[in-house]
Amino acid sequence: MNTQNNLDTRSEAASEIDAEQVADYLRRHPDFFEQQPQLLTQLELAHPSGAAVSLIERQVASLREQNRQYKHKLMELVQIGRDNDALHQNLHRLTVALMQAHGLEAALQTLFDHLYGEFNADAVALAIQGLPRAVASEQIRLIHAGEPALCQFERVLQQGQCLCGHLRPEQLDYLFGDRVTRVQSAALLPLGGTPAVGMLAIGNEDSNYYHPGMDTHFLRNLSDLIGCALAPYLEVPEPA
Repeated sequence: MNTQNNLDTRSEAASEIDAEQVADYLRRHPDFFEQQPQLLTQLELAHPSGAAVSLIERQVASLREQNRQYKHKLMELVQIGRDNDALHQNLHRLTVALMQAHGLEAALQTLFDHLYGEFNADAVALAIQGLPRAVASEQIRLIHAGEPALCQFERVLQQGQCLCGHLRPEQLDYLFGDRVTRVQSAALLPLGGTPAVGMLAIGNEDSNYYHPGMDTHFLRNLSDLIGCALAPYLEVPEPA
């Protein structure tokens, strides 16, 4: 019995060595199949469909799949490029419009019109210090430094970070009030340096539109633009 087991073990080892020797030979002679082209049609490999196919057919199928993946990736990159170009065009138009706006009310109306019309906003909330009480509205909340409720936005107001994703219920209620049902994801933009004098919240009905993993470079540019546009109208006391 032991003799038979030893024979089986040696037989398996020999098979493994033979297979490795074949693989090593093919690696050292990459032109082997050029000299023996008939073997390409005789070798059969398993196919995902369950059928046996020749090596050439398998290679063709593999190349087609690679080509399909490359085309899909290329289309993704092209679409990303188009989206980025559209965003920069929208940002340029907003910049020009804000420069042409005369007065605070015109600047605010211009900002909201562009956010809804060109930046896919379903709800917008501006929470900021230093604006006159007359402009307060459903979309504009006048805040004061030291308000306890602002602690929940510390990363935005104190650290100057742009945040994207799902807000907590109390954050949504503070910013959007009765319009909270329109907001499934949001972007929070600090305004006016660090610490910020306010923030802009842009809400979207799509829960995946704003997400934590997205690039915030464009949002940072938008934040800087809006902060600069509103700065002349702000009366914020210097910190003690």
